[in-house]
Amino acid sequence: MNASRWTRRQVIGQAATVGVALASGRSFAQAKEIKIGQTMPYSGPASAYGTIGKVEAAYFKMVNDQGGVNGRKINFITLDDGYSPPKTVEQVRKLVEQEDVLALFQVLGTPPNTAIHKYVNAKKVPHLFVATGATKWNDPKDYPWTFGFNPTYQTEGEVYAKYLLKTKPNAKVAVLYQNDDYGKDYLTGFKKGLGNRANMIVQEATYEVTDPTVDSQVITLHKSGADTFFNITTPKFAAQAIRKVHDIGWKPLHILNNVSASIGSVLKPAGLEKAVDIISMEYFKEPTDPQWKDDPAMLEWRAFMARYNREADPNEAFNVYGVIAAQTLVQVLKQCGNDVTRDNIKRQAENLKNVKLPLLLPGIALSTSPTQHTPIKQLQLAKFDGTKWVLFGEIIGGSAG
Repeated sequence: MNASRWTRRQVIGQAATVGVALASGRSFAQAKEIKIGQTMPYSGPASAYGTIGKVEAAYFKMVNDQGGVNGRKINFITLDDGYSPPKTVEQVRKLVEQEDVLALFQVLGTPPNTAIHKYVNAKKVPHLFVATGATKWNDPKDYPWTFGFNPTYQTEGEVYAKYLLKTKPNAKVAVLYQNDDYGKDYLTGFKKGLGNRANMIVQEATYEVTDPTVDSQVITLHKSGADTFFNITTPKFAAQAIRKVHDIGWKPLHILNNVSASIGSVLKPAGLEKAVDIISMEYFKEPTDPQWKDDPAMLEWRAFMARYNREADPNEAFNVYGVIAAQTLVQVLKQCGNDVTRDNIKRQAENLKNVKLPLLLPGIALSTSPTQHTPIKQLQLAKFDGTKWVLFGEIIGGSAG
């Protein structure tokens, strides 16, 4: 059965049979619920991502209303960490040690997940489908309980580099990136893709998540004489950078990382007219793209949004992303059958075989294995035309993921 169908019968079937759970020696005997934990930046510098946690909660409410997982409701506990790693540690300890969650799901951000990486693996808690594309989440040998979700930042960076080498081989590139593992991961992939042409990068600038703006960094990069700008930023800073690039009259080929490609959370605040011709990547259906207007999966998604998440922006791409992630978790629970333990959740998360969710772009599917903990490895280039992202080229992937 396709994991994205949402009728009562299909949701129950998708969830399959979930029985008594034993997790790392702790008993969840006769549990009437499946307790899943999460931290999300509902406040702080990355609060634009908070809509992801809200839409996931809404999706699980729909699953519960339609019978839950074999009669057991998903008790989804999502806590604010403000994108602050110390707060993430505090909240995750609460989820694991006080709430006895069976698994963690979609904890957002590279720095927050880095702060809990060793802890959750030592505790043998499934650390599922983290909302970040850092390459290190795909390290089953040293961190067997952690699973990535997004295409890796290195893969994405590598693909942008290959695109430049093909279409603008003499580019002079300026790079703005967040000064942490997230930003450095993108830059590593980009340089890997450029290979012996890495000297195309003429200037780099970093920012901290505590910085009020990135205006000064953009001005510095402009002065370098670069004709291409790789914008490796989270939503707040991405909007600032897009606005500043336009306002100072700089007209580079502007490449924006996928994690900030949201029209609602980034491009609108920046000014849609200031974002025209920006290049990014997509791997799922963009709700503003007219080609999906009558697409069955998007019609179902819009109906779900209208009923369960009506206060959210129906044109916000993060709300599609969150549903895809939630469907992936339900698929894992389905595969667990009667054995819903931490061990089996891990085993089934390693056993996704060409799972085709219709909200993904055609040709993209989810697959994992015991040696591959990142399910999405393909992307497609897109250009913003002032109102929507327009896909171009073929489905592509890099070697870094």
